[in-house]
Amino acid sequence: MTVMGGGVPGGLSDSSASAGAADAAMQRAVHKAALRFVPLLTVAYLFNYLDRTSLGVAGLTMNQQLGLTPFQFGLAGGVFFLGYSTFEIPSNLLLYKVGARRWIARIMVSWGIVSAATAFVVGPHSFYGVRLLLGIMEAGFFPGVTFFLAAWFPAQYRTRMLAWFLVGIPLSSLIGTPVCTELLRMNGIWGLAGWQWMFLLVSLPCLPLGLLTLKFLADRPQTASWLTREERDALDGVLASEVRERPHSSLLAALKDPRVLICTAVQFGFTLGSYGIGIWMPLMLREYHLSNMAIGWVAAIPYLFATVGMILWAHYVDRKGRRIVNLAVTCLLAGVGLLLPILSNSLVSAVIGFSLALVGVTAARAIFWTIPTRFLTGVAAAGGLAFINSVATTGGSFGPTMMGWLKQYSGSYVVGLLAVAAVLVAAALASMSLKLFISRE
Repeated sequence: MTVMGGGVPGGLSDSSASAGAADAAMQRAVHKAALRFVPLLTVAYLFNYLDRTSLGVAGLTMNQQLGLTPFQFGLAGGVFFLGYSTFEIPSNLLLYKVGARRWIARIMVSWGIVSAATAFVVGPHSFYGVRLLLGIMEAGFFPGVTFFLAAWFPAQYRTRMLAWFLVGIPLSSLIGTPVCTELLRMNGIWGLAGWQWMFLLVSLPCLPLGLLTLKFLADRPQTASWLTREERDALDGVLASEVRERPHSSLLAALKDPRVLICTAVQFGFTLGSYGIGIWMPLMLREYHLSNMAIGWVAAIPYLFATVGMILWAHYVDRKGRRIVNLAVTCLLAGVGLLLPILSNSLVSAVIGFSLALVGVTAARAIFWTIPTRFLTGVAAAGGLAFINSVATTGGSFGPTMMGWLKQYSGSYVVGLLAVAAVLVAAALASMSLKLFISRE
């Protein structure tokens, strides 16, 4: 039956029905993309981060075998970020030119090869060299994925997508720390030490993962053959309307933006805290006279809480908004949590404190990366996100190095924990200063 007067059944106008159909198509496209991309990228990030945090487990036996001092071990943990930070912007600009799919796959394959080579270091200098090269190979992965997700998911889904991707960080320690400590028991097989087997077996899976990434990712909705034309057009329309609302178009403008500079300072703070805790936590737990295996399981507990806490906090922020305030709260929680191991000699207090700190820094990541993607677009987003990450991740160099230096010269972890806590509180204050420049969240 023909409906007269341009109406549709149910009394809805043509435009309302069309808008409803487009919204439904967009939601189907987002659902398909999330199922296709996010699990694969999360597993990739788990191995990416495991290449770094497994260093703390390796230190339980490697330091003595190679004759590394606390300062040398901390410096090796930090020198990674010199290469990483230096090549971050060039890597992401190349990603923008050649496409995220190809470049992310290249990063994954090359970091897997170099990380496996860590098994064959023979002293501090070769250790520094491999860690520096590993940072160069990994440069661009995280901001590249952030750029990729922003190009696929509308703003109202972005915090959740980032959170599910970032869950690879706490999962890498929740799963990886006990597994890595178990791999140390392979000591002597085929003439290799346990820590050598550990580096090989956590690194080589990155090669097939890189090839899977090349197969399953698509640079933009219009190149995704697994979406219908209606779904591609609906998703593209929403994403294009968001881009029109954001004025930045040049890299230079992004680098001069005070919001970008403040974001860089904030990420520096919680990154310093994350690596200061993550790389040194197994060695700090050894102060409680635990075996290597017990350290592996106890160190996994804070990451269990961090995994759950980050997902729940991200869902809360997607529903309620107030990203800046929540970012400040996460950094403050992390700083306060680090005071518990200082104020009490109890293992339980230490685990609770590390749990609060890791909930804070992991939730901060998920919330943080939705903020710059709301005002950066195009090449400004590719370069601006890389700039933020390249400068800010030097905190990953300062954190482990600072902890190692303060431990070596004070004989205790207390001074280092106090310094990291102070930096996290400063990051909370810097987060709140964003309110001066971003009035609408």
